[in-house]
Amino acid sequence: MNDNMPAWEAATLWHRSQQMTELETAIWRSEQHPQQSATLGSLLILDETPSWSRLREAHEWATRVVARARQRVLEPALPTTAPAWVEDEAFYLDYHLRRRQVTGGLAEALEVAQLEAMTPFDRSRPLWTATLIEGLPDGRCGYFLKLHHSMADGRDGVELLSLVTSRTREHTDNKPIAAPMDHPTPDPVALSVKGVSDALDAAPELARGAARLGWKAITNPGRALSESVRFGASVRRMLDPQLAPPSPLLSPRDGRAWHFIVLDCPVADLKAAGKTGGGSMYDAFAAALLGGLQRYHDHHGVELHDVPVSMALSLSRADDPMGGGKFAGAMLALPADVDDVDDRIAAVRGEVFAVRTEPALLGLRKLAPVANRLPAAISSLAMQFTPSADLAISSIPGVPYEVFMAGARIEKVYPFGPLPGVAVMAAMVSHNGTACIGLNVDATAVPDTDVFAECMAAGLSEVLGA
Repeated sequence: MNDNMPAWEAATLWHRSQQMTELETAIWRSEQHPQQSATLGSLLILDETPSWSRLREAHEWATRVVARARQRVLEPALPTTAPAWVEDEAFYLDYHLRRRQVTGGLAEALEVAQLEAMTPFDRSRPLWTATLIEGLPDGRCGYFLKLHHSMADGRDGVELLSLVTSRTREHTDNKPIAAPMDHPTPDPVALSVKGVSDALDAAPELARGAARLGWKAITNPGRALSESVRFGASVRRMLDPQLAPPSPLLSPRDGRAWHFIVLDCPVADLKAAGKTGGGSMYDAFAAALLGGLQRYHDHHGVELHDVPVSMALSLSRADDPMGGGKFAGAMLALPADVDDVDDRIAAVRGEVFAVRTEPALLGLRKLAPVANRLPAAISSLAMQFTPSADLAISSIPGVPYEVFMAGARIEKVYPFGPLPGVAVMAAMVSHNGTACIGLNVDATAVPDTDVFAECMAAGLSEVLGA
């Protein structure tokens, strides 16, 4: 994005392409809600309750600026190509923007967010909803934004939020909007035909690429074999389900009962803890989660050593457009039984660095087009045989300054991811000096969620205290 470009203009560039990317397609076609959900959520805490008319007007403007907010998914008649984003001619803002009244404070607001997140999207409409949650103590309110993962990943969601919010409380009159996109709406049959045509157009280049690979194998068979072996070994290391045995305490799980927990701390303190241990804020965050899991297992008298962890790693490149899923999940084993916090942070640092240098990480971008041409049933079946983890971790950089929504200051942004077979999904967003942590816990695997919340808070306190 051009640093000199106004925020509203940058927002108009977000998701302007008509065709789904390969990663978006993979997410869209493999979803089986809620066990294999693609729902992302963010609970914002606002310092006051905004005017409903002003909030509605702000959303009307935002959906005019961000084209994707008024688009639905159109599948081709046959899966010869990716689905298309097309304008929803019957777009109805009042379906997507909602309001709820609570009297039980943050705990009740989290319950509202849980139920919203567990409710499947209407796949014939644009893939987002927003709920204003009024009635929090001291005049505050909550705002729960729910997005489908094919529309945006966590980083995209924070990026979008920063583009459509304001740096001041004051109302802005006559805000500019984007010119509408001039994209004809294809029908499913025409979309399938276009997929076949594109494949035929690409065939010569694919043939030339295959010939180059074949020639390379003939002229330098030793090197070709060595590269293939290294790549295969890298794939096995990233996806090996035997890296660490799953915890018997966190089984069974079915992904149908979500429970949200929130934690927060100063960004500066978490950064300092990571630096002391020779790592980053992200490494300190992971070390805190491991400490919390260790305490929870100690509470139940169950031994815990290494934890199988799924970690979201960014695949973004400098030339990637704004928006669109650009990530990969990698499996690794992280130690929970290292008592010294600095040593635990250092151990996390080493494991994460090793995964980030794996050759297979970038190779995953190239495998998506093949997987996306499979029928949905086959793709879903394949997903069931991929290894699962006890814990999934994601960290998203947020905005380092104050932002406002319809005049209300956003104090905190708690992110929540889905439960793709894991017992706990942990996500963190840094927002204006606060590290906001959202835990989505499978309540079947963790029935005593109050005890679990206390253990995770203690794990975070231990890292900060170190």
